[in-house]
Amino acid sequence: MPQQRFPKIEILSIAPHAISFILSETDTSMANSLRRIMIAEVPTLAIDLVEYSENSSVLNDEYIAHRLGLIPIRFVQEGSVKGGDCNLSFLPHRECVCYDRCLRCSVELELDVNFDKVNPTRPDQERDLFLTVTSKDLLSNNIYVSPAHFLNEEEQDRSHDEGISIVKLGPGQHLKFKAIARMGISKEHAKWCPVAVATYRFWPIITINEEACNMLTLEQKQELVDACPDRILELDEITGNLVAVENAYEMATFTEDLKMTQNAMKKRPEDDDFVTVEHSTDRFVFSVETTGAMDAEEVLMSALKVLKDKLTYLATEVEKLKD
Repeated sequence: MPQQRFPKIEILSIAPHAISFILSETDTSMANSLRRIMIAEVPTLAIDLVEYSENSSVLNDEYIAHRLGLIPIRFVQEGSVKGGDCNLSFLPHRECVCYDRCLRCSVELELDVNFDKVNPTRPDQERDLFLTVTSKDLLSNNIYVSPAHFLNEEEQDRSHDEGISIVKLGPGQHLKFKAIARMGISKEHAKWCPVAVATYRFWPIITINEEACNMLTLEQKQELVDACPDRILELDEITGNLVAVENAYEMATFTEDLKMTQNAMKKRPEDDDFVTVEHSTDRFVFSVETTGAMDAEEVLMSALKVLKDKLTYLATEVEKLKD
């Protein structure tokens, strides 16, 4: 019978748009399942249908609709400031009993920008410039749903626009439409993907052979430190011994140069290595960055719920087979 595992998660750093954590006491199958669920099966809102009333811009309807679909749509629950899981607040469009759309399965966002009407209200130095239509111009009929204009305050401070650019308008141009946002998952279309990055690395196990290293000179030890491009080793200032740097787990990726250097130092090829770097088979370092549709913490929690539901369903089906 396989050994029962009790996976653990240790948070290394957390921010609204990014999270780094360690998943331990499990194997690659579970780590990869969690990564793939965060990418493809966490439900979010995205613009799925656009109904145009007027479009005299330089971009055609389909081009603008494609850009609108890639704008992150953020759902914030009542009493919260986090971009959260919309799964309990909305139904998938195909599962709703309404004829076309309703507040239970969709959100309407309207945009109406006319260059000739807006331009007189702009500062004098900007009236000769094109008018940039952004996600700030999208008005939602749901107070808990709105476009995610910026990923964080730093990005907002650097931006020259008030939100995500959609199109530029010139004199005589007018853009008016109604966009319908629906809930979906990235397995159906990438516009529903809540993450921009979701990766994991194996935790490095760095072992220093103290007995073998005692046979090296200080210059040879320094050569080993310099040989590793990731700089995972350093010399202890007091003892002169080789030690792993404090944040070696973040940097240990390429160690072939280190291996080649210490092979050249060995008296015999069969001698033990001075330093070995191996990857752990039950400890993984995750890095997740969101698109802004959800907070990074909420993406992780939602992915764990989806994984739990899948395992519960599998267990139920197996029990049925036994009966």
